[in-house]
Amino acid sequence: MNKETKSNYCEHCGDFHDEMPSEHHSFVRIGATVPDYEFEVYQNGESRRTKFSDFRGKWLAVVFYPADFTFVCPTELEDLAKLYPKFKEMNAEILSFSTDTVFAHKAWHDTSPAIKQIEYPMGSDPDGMISYAFGTLIEGGDMVLTPDEGLSLRGSFIIDPTGALRTIEMHDNSIARSEKETLRKLQAAQFVDSHPGNVCPASWEPGDDTLEPGMDLVGKI
Repeated sequence: MNKETKSNYCEHCGDFHDEMPSEHHSFVRIGATVPDYEFEVYQNGESRRTKFSDFRGKWLAVVFYPADFTFVCPTELEDLAKLYPKFKEMNAEILSFSTDTVFAHKAWHDTSPAIKQIEYPMGSDPDGMISYAFGTLIEGGDMVLTPDEGLSLRGSFIIDPTGALRTIEMHDNSIARSEKETLRKLQAAQFVDSHPGNVCPASWEPGDDTLEPGMDLVGKI
């Protein structure tokens, strides 16, 4: 039976399922717990298997990028590498992802001056399942040719220590992100988490005033 006559064909694993597995079509949403996917990472010259639950108890910045050995990507990842000590001071880990293998990550890390600075784990998503779940995977659908099909968009996600998603940022692949803004969002998420009832206004930085929503503020801002 081919996929045209079977509605439960899975584009990700190539098999037919009596019921479509949820991990192949669930999108991560704000406030929801991130599914506990297992994946390989490259870090400190070695590869290992891990899963999202291994990061519980820490804040986690998950940063998707299109591909190794490219042009804009190393500028973003280098910026993250420079900020990594600040993330660690805040009980936070950085986890980058592309659809490359850990072997490509190693080769890139061995040769690129920018990528050599990376000490955080570089996740591998060669089947695109994790990128798909986070909504960053570029898919062709019924198109004969889709540029960059199978790669990831630039997406940044902050996950809290309970495993719940707190922020989402996604870009066209021609537009780089500010990793200082990723850090600022982490700072804001941590502040509101530890100060119930407070919210952070636009462009909030640590030390700035926050707001306590209430009827007394209605129409006064």
